[in-house]
Amino acid sequence: MNRLLTVLRCTVAATLLVTISGCKTAVSAKPIGPTFAIQPPLGLPPLSIPPENPPTVASIALGRALFYDVRLSNDNSISCATCHNPVLNFTDGNKVSHGFGGHVGVRNAPPIVNAAYLRLQFWDGRAASLEEQAAFPISNPVEMNQSHDISVAKLAKDPEYAALFNKTFGPGGVTLQRIENALASFERTVLSGDSAFDRYLFRGERDALTPSQIRGFRIFIDTKRGNCSTCHTVNDTYALLTDGKAHNIGVGAGDAGAFSDMGRYPQTKADADRGAFMTPSLRDVARTAPYMHDGSLKTLKDVVDFYAGGGNSNPYLDKEIRTIVLSAQDRQDLVAFLESLNGTPPANVGPPKTVR
Repeated sequence: MNRLLTVLRCTVAATLLVTISGCKTAVSAKPIGPTFAIQPPLGLPPLSIPPENPPTVASIALGRALFYDVRLSNDNSISCATCHNPVLNFTDGNKVSHGFGGHVGVRNAPPIVNAAYLRLQFWDGRAASLEEQAAFPISNPVEMNQSHDISVAKLAKDPEYAALFNKTFGPGGVTLQRIENALASFERTVLSGDSAFDRYLFRGERDALTPSQIRGFRIFIDTKRGNCSTCHTVNDTYALLTDGKAHNIGVGAGDAGAFSDMGRYPQTKADADRGAFMTPSLRDVARTAPYMHDGSLKTLKDVVDFYAGGGNSNPYLDKEIRTIVLSAQDRQDLVAFLESLNGTPPANVGPPKTVR
């Protein structure tokens, strides 16, 4: 009988999201209230939304506040926006990112624009969702250098934040999973499309691209010339401009197959992933220099020249990377096409009027 009463008490506690001595209760991290429909711009497909984290007006607003809040860092000096600055198209403009205490990272900050479409996050694909990705930089000693417990405690001390979390998710206050879910919901609104390229290809506006950009696009999709769309995909009704996979293109390759960065290999232990990195989307690419996982290429011309030269030879080089014959005009046209991928900046993604 006593055991039955305990089970009943804990069941009620879990349902009401309250704490009763002797009961281990889970606090819901699923937003409450009506779901907000995120409308992708021209050129992008519908978003895949995890059922356990449907976006709401409140969760998006909370995530936006958290994204710009420096209290998620050890010394209250760094926010997510430090490396993903909206003024710089959600990058930081550096070769590699700079973090807590002046520490310098080893990889270039990837833009979060359209990251909602990526099956795997980070250059090495170590996170399987935006929700999972959100917590990594907070505790990384080179980035924000703060334990998750301390981050939760700091935010929970703010009565306004505590109220916002309860309003967004129901009773239970601040938790790490709620922080992750709110950040992910905000990041799903950071979408860029409706570029000149989109208007040309998906709306049929023949004058949306210049003659040079049209020639560049033809090179881009020609498997015997640029062969770019093999990894930077373009479909009939939308273009993610990434295949969401990891490839070794030779960046960082040294002698005898040595790499300055092993890329995806530590995650999979597959030889094919040695020196391989996730394919970035090319949307807004003209706004996100420098390029590659190590920021080693300064301009789009450098990128085109690198690929035209067949990358850097190594035992694990992707089979699609090969020397291609491009004239000086071809290379100029390819760069011009890449510039046509600059989309319409998303609205309501900058710092909120009040950042705690």
